[in-house]
Amino acid sequence: MALDHFDCCIIGAGVIGLAIGRQLALSGRRILLLEQYPRYGSETSSRNSEVIHAGIYYPFGSLKATLCVAGKAALYQYCKDNRIEHRTIGKLIVAQQAQEQHLHKLKQQAEANGVMDLQWLSKADLQKIEPQVEADIALHSPTTGIINSHQLMHCLAAEIEANGGLIGLNSRFIEAEPLNQGYQVTIQSQGEPYRFSCQTLINSAGLQATHIAHRIAGQTPDSIPRLHLCKGNYFNLQGRSPFSHLIYPLPEPNTTGLGIHATLDLQGRTRFGPDIEYVQTPDHRVSEHKIATFIAAIQRYYPNLNPALLSPGYCGIRPKLQASGGPAQDFLIQHPTAGLINLFGIESPGLTSCLAIAQYVQDLIEA
Repeated sequence: MALDHFDCCIIGAGVIGLAIGRQLALSGRRILLLEQYPRYGSETSSRNSEVIHAGIYYPFGSLKATLCVAGKAALYQYCKDNRIEHRTIGKLIVAQQAQEQHLHKLKQQAEANGVMDLQWLSKADLQKIEPQVEADIALHSPTTGIINSHQLMHCLAAEIEANGGLIGLNSRFIEAEPLNQGYQVTIQSQGEPYRFSCQTLINSAGLQATHIAHRIAGQTPDSIPRLHLCKGNYFNLQGRSPFSHLIYPLPEPNTTGLGIHATLDLQGRTRFGPDIEYVQTPDHRVSEHKIATFIAAIQRYYPNLNPALLSPGYCGIRPKLQASGGPAQDFLIQHPTAGLINLFGIESPGLTSCLAIAQYVQDLIEA
């Protein structure tokens, strides 16, 4: 009996897999998007700050820089076209006078990446718009925003299905074997084995991407990078938000993280995070013992914080290529053969970049 055949099979239905699926379905390809859980987007994609980033921090020419800048513009337009909740709320990167040189370098980095709208704020300027923030200087990023990531994922999924694509939930990837053209793929779907073929196999499995890659025959083990799981905790602030913008300190060394920052959701509630906690296995319980560290970090720019108003929120796990204490790493999008694409280390700014990543993957297939 002939196997069912798809033009493209995408493993992992987070926001990246959904965006790729939409892009390829719109191009007329027959696609199958696999997700091991009962719902799409239930790991990293639903456990983040929901920020649309400007593209400030990343090295010039890196995929993170180019795809974030392109992705921001595409994502805002997509939100407008599809009535997805979002707000261009703006962001302040705050610093003390002794850190002014670091802030200058950050502005230069942003401008190298094509982000030309950052504005300097003096202490007096800052006090006018954010009187609760304690800092000497700040950079204002007016096009940083927030988004309802769940609405975004629902919209992407709906477009996949409207264009003939299939989304297989409760479908666990088992293995793939190369054919003369494409791959033969074996999965466990709804508890039953299912085997099919595809012209192009796309590994967009996030936290599981390296495990998946090792199950795709024909790759050399040393071509598959090591993935580091980095947990980020969030704490919620009860009551009315003291801020009207997102508030960020200067980023961590080597941009391991962007510091424990204050973000607002679309209902105006404030949360602080994420921090950086490398872990061996995924653990989505908030590390409540870290509250003292959070309080100290927050009070550097929000000294009026009442610690009694902080409560554990949620946490997410980032799939980082950067080891603890190691140098910053870019997204890694491999195209080792005509029928295979691997996406590794798609952490922040992955949400912002999702539509640009999808276009990048389509371009690889069509090259």
